[in-house]
Amino acid sequence: METTLTSASHSLSVSWPPSSSTRRFASVSSFSFVKLGITKQSSLGRKLISRQNCLTKVRASTDGAVNVKGEQNDDFVLEDVPHLTNFLPDLPSYPSPLKKSQAYAIVKRTFVSPEDMVAQKIVVQKDSPRGIHFRRAGPREKVYFKPEEVRACIVTCGGLCPGINTVMREIVCGLSNMYGVNGVLGIQGGYRGFYSKNTIQLTSKSVNDIHKRGGTFLQTSRGGHDTNKIVDNIQDRGINQVYIIGGDGTQKGAAAIYKEVERRGLKVAVAGIPKTIDNDIAVIDKSFGFDTAVEEAQRAINAAHVEVESVENGVGIVKLMGRYSGFIAMHATLASRDVDCCLIPESPFYLEGQGGLFEFVEERLKENGHMVIVLAEGAGQEYVAQSWHAAAEKDASGNRLLLDVGLWLTQKIKDHFTNVRKMAINMKYIDPTYMIRAIPSNASDNIYCTLLAQNAVHGAMAGYTGFTVGPVNSRHAYIPINRVTETQNTVKLTDRMWARLLTSTNQPSFLSCEVVQERVNAEIFDEINSMKITSI
Repeated sequence: METTLTSASHSLSVSWPPSSSTRRFASVSSFSFVKLGITKQSSLGRKLISRQNCLTKVRASTDGAVNVKGEQNDDFVLEDVPHLTNFLPDLPSYPSPLKKSQAYAIVKRTFVSPEDMVAQKIVVQKDSPRGIHFRRAGPREKVYFKPEEVRACIVTCGGLCPGINTVMREIVCGLSNMYGVNGVLGIQGGYRGFYSKNTIQLTSKSVNDIHKRGGTFLQTSRGGHDTNKIVDNIQDRGINQVYIIGGDGTQKGAAAIYKEVERRGLKVAVAGIPKTIDNDIAVIDKSFGFDTAVEEAQRAINAAHVEVESVENGVGIVKLMGRYSGFIAMHATLASRDVDCCLIPESPFYLEGQGGLFEFVEERLKENGHMVIVLAEGAGQEYVAQSWHAAAEKDASGNRLLLDVGLWLTQKIKDHFTNVRKMAINMKYIDPTYMIRAIPSNASDNIYCTLLAQNAVHGAMAGYTGFTVGPVNSRHAYIPINRVTETQNTVKLTDRMWARLLTSTNQPSFLSCEVVQERVNAEIFDEINSMKITSI
């Protein structure tokens, strides 16, 4: 197998492999950017390094990637993020202002070492490859922007989510308090705001209390992305740092902006902060706003439980967010302990016949006299579309417009027990979705949003670009944007967490249906294929 090496600038060398007792980089002094790769293709399109028993030299720096010379012996894979010096090799660097910061004066290790990496997989076997790693996030000893020259902007896109205002506040305050940057613009109305709306000046004072409010201080929109117009506007306004807060489609737009900036050779750092209340962003541990959503969902579940236990044969349905991923529904169910059944997009279900939902509802009513169903908004969409003869439509972001599965299921259960079983039931339907996404973030998410924002600022000031930031195994890392947009994070029916939910609710798994069985088997097969790919 032929090893392909691509180098760029700077220098810091590290010997490889690590000793058997300490699996780490040896320290060295300067830096050079290099992509690691092999000529063998994988379906994920990622560059991997083969396991060989030879010595390898690694060159690293405070700003770029890792440069490998020689041969590799440890299957260490660094999926690095771009740096401004990749296409502006003569860009000067400056000492970080944090060296003079009172806040960091007592920190034992102020700056993140260029040798610090974060492993994507934390559970490994004794002889397994070291696998994929990302560059650790945090302040660098050298920066590539003078504070007085920085003209940053912030834009928010897509749907609302608890914590957006906190992220904005901490970007502004982080730039100001840590690096002495005062020039920060707010782009109003999402991507189209770059060329169709006014900007506002953001200061520490103007954003001081916005974290106490829900929604987004800058307003948002879906779609409206025109890469050339956006980059033209960035050039015209003299913007050199762009902070983009948004979900999957927004981050793809951020990647396109970075590519155009690179093509034009502009000194502009593009940083993405991933946002989705559904927690469906790949690679990172979780997305901000998710904890708040799960906590707030408890209020709706509790309300449904109070309602149904106060009447005879009460059936409560609570619809929660989850277009393609059922994480909010699953975690809210596990946290509540008052839920009898949880239905999510990843797990097919059926209504009639043995092992179906109607049978389970009847059994639970006979046993307890009431029951609560938690339903993710994306669950059962194929059934609703068939019943209502609805055509598939999409919003401006390209997301499928969902039909109201809550109303559909409420009516189906009511019709079945009234007309078929001749049994009187009391249906209660609660839809708190827009209430949940509009509230301010809770304490946990506020802390998380602060870390995201500050690490995005550290990355941009250090010259990284075309990256997104997030926790990987509880350590914040800089991740190539394409890695968080190439796939969506979904609940794995073959994982223990879903088994824990089935154990908690004692609901049917609906696997006796042939159609469901075929779909689950396909998911297991896909997972096996994925495991083969990642272990090359």
